[in-house]
Amino acid sequence: MTRTSIPSVCVVGTGLIGASIGLAAARAGVARVTGWDTDPDVLAVAAERGACLPGESLAGALEGAELAVVAAPVASLPDVVREVLARAPEPCTVTDVGSTKGAVCAAAGDDRRFVGGHPICGAETRGPERSSPDLFEGATWFLTPAAQTDPARFRVLHGFVAALGARPVAIDPTAHDRLVALTSHLPHALANVLLNQLGSARVEGHDPLQAAGGSLRDMTRVAGANPRIWVDIFLDNREAIAVALAEHRRRVEQLEGALARGDAGFLARWIGEAGGNRRRLLETAFADPGSLHRLRVHIPDRPGVLAGIFQALGAERINVADFDMEHLSHERGGTLTVLVAGDGEAVRAVELLEAQGYGVVAAPVIEE
Repeated sequence: MTRTSIPSVCVVGTGLIGASIGLAAARAGVARVTGWDTDPDVLAVAAERGACLPGESLAGALEGAELAVVAAPVASLPDVVREVLARAPEPCTVTDVGSTKGAVCAAAGDDRRFVGGHPICGAETRGPERSSPDLFEGATWFLTPAAQTDPARFRVLHGFVAALGARPVAIDPTAHDRLVALTSHLPHALANVLLNQLGSARVEGHDPLQAAGGSLRDMTRVAGANPRIWVDIFLDNREAIAVALAEHRRRVEQLEGALARGDAGFLARWIGEAGGNRRRLLETAFADPGSLHRLRVHIPDRPGVLAGIFQALGAERINVADFDMEHLSHERGGTLTVLVAGDGEAVRAVELLEAQGYGVVAAPVIEE
């Protein structure tokens, strides 16, 4: 593992991300990690987990630090970054981990010590008690240097991020906000829209949510995310999100037009284009997504079933590329979805599981 040459780091905001940075920094060789949080209870938990030495004040925590990482909520980031820049010693480089960059980079002004940052390591939880030094392993970590940023400080931060196990990627702050509007904020918005549409509808007395299958659950997994976080994100990046929604509306109108015309050709091309784009999406996680097969296994709701299935596959050296579990009810059990690479491996897995009495439906993940 890469080691960092930074001897002292201060984490300002010791929730999930801040405490995880403290733990990862210590593992990467940082000799002294201090922390500060406006909530003393949060700071105490982070300290108990070994993520930082708690500072008695922000200035005290920053004393002697060569890098300060601000992990405050998006709405307060600009003010906190300004305060940290005002109190940090001159040698200290300052960065943040906010999911929007325009406002915080503007708040830093012409200060050469600041480099914006954003680790893409979503976790559906919060608080230092859930922190982990492994949170950033393999994650993209955007860095948003400005024209006035000291190149030497950018190189130091770039090396620090890599030492935490992440992949640093430089990007313009405005481009960053446009990018995450498409890849993160738009999906969250649409998931909320879709669930609220279904939740307010009835079809001759039937509740659509009670009749939903796995596809709706897959599409709306991020709906209802913590409003304390997401209200600020939506408002802070509202201009880029509005542009993304306008483009989405245009594409929905195209689909509406094709349906009104009965345009089968458009629909076939539209579905084919989506299939190609899904393949490109899966290529970020799998070397050969075209070889993946999805096995859906109906399983009863009782202890030991999952362990038995994975042990059986492991004993035959059949590698599970990914898996997911959909629970229906105690009486009906659930559906285990397993991804296996290769035609032969998929056939072997199906035969093994069927021999054990499970019903299995197999299909390629990407239809050719």
